[in-house]
Amino acid sequence: MLDRFDRPLFLIGCGTMAGAMLSRWLECGLDPSLVTVLRPSGKAVGEGIAVITSFPDSLPEQALVLLGMKPQQLGSVAPELKTRWREDLTLLSLLAGVSVGRLEEAGVPRSQTIRVMPNTPVALGKGVCALYADSSMSEMRRQLADRLLAPLGLAEWIADEGQYNLVTALTGCGPAFLFRFIDALAQGAAELGLEPAQAQRFAIAMVDGAAALAKNAVDAPGVLAEKVASKGGMTREGLNILDEERRLERLLLDTLRAARDRGVELEKLAS
Repeated sequence: MLDRFDRPLFLIGCGTMAGAMLSRWLECGLDPSLVTVLRPSGKAVGEGIAVITSFPDSLPEQALVLLGMKPQQLGSVAPELKTRWREDLTLLSLLAGVSVGRLEEAGVPRSQTIRVMPNTPVALGKGVCALYADSSMSEMRRQLADRLLAPLGLAEWIADEGQYNLVTALTGCGPAFLFRFIDALAQGAAELGLEPAQAQRFAIAMVDGAAALAKNAVDAPGVLAEKVASKGGMTREGLNILDEERRLERLLLDTLRAARDRGVELEKLAS
């Protein structure tokens, strides 16, 4: 998918998320000679990938520059970036809580900045990437980002940057919430008599299959649940527990709200 991608990639930092994205890009045919990773440790990233420990005199022409370090490191990176920034470059920022406005203060114009919020399944090509850019960004730059991020899974643009913390709560934190749900299902089955390891295997396989059905179905997930639940049957009895006083909906609403609100707090602390 990326064997014909010819733009240089310049990664500033290569943490867990940036590393997962890079691994997937390489699996999809990205030429490693196009990639440069700046990391103070100098630790190797992969065969054929250049690793440097300090900023070069200039950034590669027409490069996509990806901010993959910790958000609190922006203060030290910004001066280096500002003195080297040019019109031909495009910035992809993975920095949670760092707005396009703050990146503009760091020296990168809004018209050249794309915020990207990926999640961990990008390593398998099954992730979610929420993208935001100012209305001044050209369609060409947007299409370039779409092309690069497509192999990671679902990549969609959001219209309102103010929704970023909510999107992060859903897609970024969501895998952890789902892992807890799977674990709770398995533990419940084990308490009722199943062998724990087998209960976990069953729970994981069930969620995998159900997600595949939901992805390919015409009906919404709520409708699918009703179709599975026969009147007076086992599924209906279980759903009655979840649906009582909107128990599951309220629990997940509170979960998302707490995660979103913490994101807002962290954003204020970082500003």
